Amino acid sequence: MSATVADEGTAPAGTRTEAVQALRVPVSRSYRFELVKLVSQWRIRLLMLVCWLVPGLFVAAVSLQSTLPTDTLFGRWMHASGWAGPLVVLGFAGSWALPLLTSVVAGDVFAAEDRLGTWRHLLVAVRSPRRIFAAKALAGLTVILAMVAGLVASSAVGGLLSVGDQPLVGLDGHPLASSDAAGHVLLAWLCVLAPTLALAGIGLLGSVVLGRSPIGLLLPALLAVAMQLAQMLPLPVALRLALPGYAFIAWNGLFAAPAQLGELLIAVAVSLAWAVAATVSAYLLFVRRDFTNATDDGLGRRALWVGLLPPVGLLALGFGAVAAAAPSTTGSGITQAKVERSVATSFAHLYRLQTEQLHRPAVTEAQLRTTATCDRSDGQVDPTGPGNDWRCVVTWHLPGAAAPGNAVYQLDVASDGRIEADGDGPKEVNGYFLVRSAHADAPNPLWQFDGDVELLPTSPKG
Repeated sequence: MSATVADEGTAPAGTRTEAVQALRVPVSRSYRFELVKLVSQWRIRLLMLVCWLVPGLFVAAVSLQSTLPTDTLFGRWMHASGWAGPLVVLGFAGSWALPLLTSVVAGDVFAAEDRLGTWRHLLVAVRSPRRIFAAKALAGLTVILAMVAGLVASSAVGGLLSVGDQPLVGLDGHPLASSDAAGHVLLAWLCVLAPTLALAGIGLLGSVVLGRSPIGLLLPALLAVAMQLAQMLPLPVALRLALPGYAFIAWNGLFAAPAQLGELLIAVAVSLAWAVAATVSAYLLFVRRDFTNATDDGLGRRALWVGLLPPVGLLALGFGAVAAAAPSTTGSGITQAKVERSVATSFAHLYRLQTEQLHRPAVTEAQLRTTATCDRSDGQVDPTGPGNDWRCVVTWHLPGAAAPGNAVYQLDVASDGRIEADGDGPKEVNGYFLVRSAHADAPNPLWQFDGDVELLPTSPKG
């Protein structure tokens, strides 16, 4: 290589330029090389196989069982629609699978070179840290997207083959036609790509800053666990939305009518901002690294500060922006009026479904005039915020009936706004898990159901 450099220095300017251009390796070639390196690893191949096979087998197996994961969102509808399976897998993937995948791929893409001591060889071959970074980042992104595609395709095929292309019941009880359900499921998976990219960016940053340290490999997974724990706490809505992983939850709003898009759009924008900031920080640190020092694996006080400041700054900026735009987001976002409205809406939709199951005369939501009266701990606690001590009395009216109907529900309202309603009578309405008709028994949609409280302000009273 020394002789080549000397020849370039003594050659005419045009010849030197042509020689330098000939030595440059295009990003496309480096990308293919890095992609082959990633796919050749046994753990990447194993994870790819798992993503393309296991979700479908899981959905098919659960759909054929007599008991369902009713504690999981849309789990209670896995017998009714093949589109419920991909949403159950999505809930699990957002909590565990996607953070793990980004850790294994993005969290190790740079650290592997430190462990193997191959940076000098790679630099001699490519001759550009910028191209190396671009090739590694694109290769990691390609593998992650292929894994996510496997999760979607496998779970959808498993659900459709085991149950069929049936309509899906939305989060608030309204029916979704098969075509609408398919579009909503695909859109929900597309939305969670944003927090997945944010975790991938954090993985790249950790891999550059921490080098061969195992903490860099675990950083996206540890961050995801920390965000899950934070979402369980009674945090202000503004801080909840400022976390990069909230889009793993906010996709629920797509399945309400009308769709709750405010939280989802903010969550996606925040996640993309985190992805850009983390990736740019990783790039700046990588191109300034001293590769001539064999003991320098990226770990240093300056690197830690440069890597830590952008995420902390984004968290503060996101919290301040949301709080300034909507001052009410400094609270929990869960109010009595919102809970009552959500329970009443879900009950009205599901009551119509039960009416169809029992072959009774059809009614509309306008005819039912459903209302709900909710409190906490029999009025001993202020009816705001999350808790499992909510109690609601639902009232509805049937055409021609002299007296209104009443049903009682015990509610568990989570910090993220999810409602789990458990029927507490009367038995003929919501006190038993089956409805008995002249044709056959069927699951009672009013026995237990899910709902959702939009945490952002929806009205002056909400």
